[in-house]
Amino acid sequence: MGPYKKYWYALIGVCIVMFSLLGYFGAEVYRSAPPVPSKVATVDGRTLFTGEQILDGQTAWQSVGGMQLGSIWGHGAYQAPDWTADWLHRELSAWLDLGAQAAYGKPYAQLDVGAQAALRAQLKAEYRGNGLQAGDTLVVSERRAQAMAQTAQYYDRLFADDPSLVKSREHFAMKENTLPSAERRQAMTHFFFWTAWAAGTERPNSHVTYTNNWPHEPLIDNVPSGENIVWSIASVVILLAGIGFLVWGWAFLRDHDEPLPAAPARDPLTSFALTPSQRGLGKYLFLVVALFVFQVFIGGFTAHYTVERSFYGIDLSQWFPYSLTRTWHIQAALFWIATGFLAVGLFLAPIINGGRDPKFQKLGVDVLFWALVFVCVGSFVGNYLAIAHKMPAEWSFWLGHQGYEYVDLGRIWQILKWVGILLWLVLMLRGVLPALFARTKEDKNLLALLTASVGAIGLFYGAGLFYGERTNLSVMEYWRWWVVHLWVEGFFEVFATTALAFVFSSMGLVSRPMATTASLASASLFLLGGIPGTFHHLYFAGTTTPVMAVGASFSALEVVPLIVLGHEAWENWRLKARADWMAKLKWPLMCFVAVAFWNMLGAGVFGFMINPPISLYYIQGLNTTPVHAHSALFGVYGFLALGFTLLVLRYLRPQVVFSEALMKTGFWGLNLGLVLMISTSLLPIGVIQFLASASEGLWYARSEQFLQQPILVTLRWVRTFGDVVFIVGAIGVALQVVLGLMGRSSRAAPAALRQAVQAG
Repeated sequence: MGPYKKYWYALIGVCIVMFSLLGYFGAEVYRSAPPVPSKVATVDGRTLFTGEQILDGQTAWQSVGGMQLGSIWGHGAYQAPDWTADWLHRELSAWLDLGAQAAYGKPYAQLDVGAQAALRAQLKAEYRGNGLQAGDTLVVSERRAQAMAQTAQYYDRLFADDPSLVKSREHFAMKENTLPSAERRQAMTHFFFWTAWAAGTERPNSHVTYTNNWPHEPLIDNVPSGENIVWSIASVVILLAGIGFLVWGWAFLRDHDEPLPAAPARDPLTSFALTPSQRGLGKYLFLVVALFVFQVFIGGFTAHYTVERSFYGIDLSQWFPYSLTRTWHIQAALFWIATGFLAVGLFLAPIINGGRDPKFQKLGVDVLFWALVFVCVGSFVGNYLAIAHKMPAEWSFWLGHQGYEYVDLGRIWQILKWVGILLWLVLMLRGVLPALFARTKEDKNLLALLTASVGAIGLFYGAGLFYGERTNLSVMEYWRWWVVHLWVEGFFEVFATTALAFVFSSMGLVSRPMATTASLASASLFLLGGIPGTFHHLYFAGTTTPVMAVGASFSALEVVPLIVLGHEAWENWRLKARADWMAKLKWPLMCFVAVAFWNMLGAGVFGFMINPPISLYYIQGLNTTPVHAHSALFGVYGFLALGFTLLVLRYLRPQVVFSEALMKTGFWGLNLGLVLMISTSLLPIGVIQFLASASEGLWYARSEQFLQQPILVTLRWVRTFGDVVFIVGAIGVALQVVLGLMGRSSRAAPAALRQAVQAG
C-alpha cells in the first residue's frame, strides 16, 4: 500500500460498511416483501383464485414482455398504463359504482357530495384494511369480488383481440391478441390484482401500504407518508453537505503544487508491437458499432410506436411489436457498451504483461468474441419467439424473455453471458496477475485497483441469477438492481476511471502517484453512495421505511462527485496539448470530456431530479425517468464505450487518419441529438405528466385519455427531429470505425458519409 495506505483503508472500509448495509436491509426485503396469499376468497368462503394462480399470472405477464409493455410498481415502459395503478383505480371505481347502485340506485358520479363522501369512507376502510387471515387467506367482500371481476374482464378483452378495444391497443402500442391463451390472460389478471392489493392495503401494524402509499390515489388517501417527506428533505441536506465537504476537501487536502511530468517525445503505447490477441480485437470494434447502429435505428422505430402503431402505413406490430423492439433496443445497448469495455480491457492486458500475450490468449479472445455473438443472437431470437408465443410457455423464462427491464434475455442466455464475462475475467487476470506479483519496485497500487475492478465486473453480474421465474416481485427487484445499478453504475464506473488513469499514466501524461491517488479517492466516493444507493430504486417496490431512508440518504451522496466533474473534463481536455502525438487521440478525449458532462447533467442533475422519495413518488413511471436513463446510459456509458472503441482503433490502425468531417458529424450529432430528444420531447412530456400525477393520480398521468391529448402527441412527434440528428451522428461514428478497421483514411470518409445518410 505504501503512501496510499489511508486511501486503501478508506476504500476497504467503505466497501465493508456499505455492503453490510446493502446485505442487512436486503434481508429486510426478504422478510417484509408483500406476501402472496395462499388463496383469495370471499367472506362466505368462495375461493376466487389461489396463490399459485397469482404466480402463474406473473409468468404470463413475463411472456408478453413484462416490463417492456407498461409497468408494474412504476418499473417498465411508459406507453401503456402502469398496470398496478390502472388496476387499482379501475377496481376502486367499479366498487364505488356497485356501492352507489346498491344504496342509491344510480351511478356514483350522479350522487351528491355527501353520499359520495360516505361511500369513499367505506371504500378506504375496506381497501386499506389488510384482509389477510390465518392460513394466509386473503378475504374480500362480495362487492369487492364483483369489482375485481369487472376489472379482470376489461384486461381479458384488452390483451385479447376484442374489437371494441382496438383503438386502446393502438394507443398502448399493443399488438392484437397480445396474450392468445384465455387461461393465461385470466391468470395474469390475478397477478395484476395482487400488485394493486399490495399498493392499496396497509402493512400489519403500520399506517402505510406495502408500497409506502405508492401510487398516488386520492380515492383511498394513497398520499406521501410523513417518512417520505422527512427523508426527501434529508436527502437534499445530505447532498448540499456532501458537495460542501467535497469542495473543502478538494481545496485543502489535495496537493496543488504537484507538477505534471514532462510528456515523452513519443507515445509510449506505440513502443509495444501489437500482440496477436490485440490484432484480433478489430472484430470487437466492428461488433460495437454494428450493435450501436442497430440499437439506434430500432430505438427510432420503437419511438414511432408512441405516436402510431403502423409504421407510416405499414402495420408491423404483429411481427415486431413494441415490447419486442423496446427489448432489443435496451439489450443491444447493454451488449455494445459491454463489448466496448471488454475490448479496452483485452487491449490493456498484454501491455500490462510487458507487451506479451499469455499462452493461448489469442484463442481466448476469439472464443469470447464468438460466444458474445452467439449469446446476442440467441437472446434476440429467444425474445422474438417468446413474445410471438412461438415457444412453449414453460420455456419462455429460460430461453425467451424474463420480463424484467435490462435483464430481459432468457435465463439460459443470461447464464451464458455471465460465463462469457467470467472468461473475460480469466483472460484479463492472465495478463494482469504476472505483472501484479512480479518482484519489482514499481508502484503497483493502480494496477491492484484495476485488478479489483475487473474482478468485480466479472463476479457481480452473477447477482442477476439470485431470483427465479416465480420469485416474489420485491425480492426480484432487489437482485435486479444489483445488476442494473451496482454492477453497471458502480463497478463499471470504477473500472472506467481506473482504466483511463492507467492509460494516461502509462502515456506519461500524468504521474503514477497522481493517477493512483485520484483513482482510489474516486472509487471510495463512487461506492460510498453507489452501494447502498441501490435502494433508491426500491422505495415503492414492497419495501419498508428503513430501506427508503437508506436509499434516499446514500443515493444523494452518489450525486456529489458527479456535480464537480467539470474539473475532470478540463483535466482530460488539456491532455491534448501535452504532446504533439496527442492530436491523434483528440476524438477519444472528446468522448471522455462528453462523459464528464453527461455524468454531471444526466446522472447528476437528472438523476437527483427523480431521486428524493417525494419526487419519485409522483414521477416514477413517467417520461422523466427516460430523461435520466438516456442521458446517463448513453451519455455516460455509451460515450465511454465509444471513447474506448476509438482509443483501441487508434492503436490497431496507427496509420489511419481520423476524418474531421466524420468525427465532427458523429460527435456533435450524438450530443445535439441527445439534447434535442430530451429538451423538446421527453422532459416536457414528463413535466406535464408530473402535474397530472400530482393532481389526479398516476393512473391518470399514464392513461389513454391523458396521453392522447394533441399537445402530448405533438411532443412525441417532435422527438423525431432529435432522433434523426442522433442517427446521423451514430452513422458518422460507425463509418469512422468501419473505415478505420478497413485501413482507409479521411479522404474516403466524406463521400461514405453522404452515401450512408442518403441511404438512411
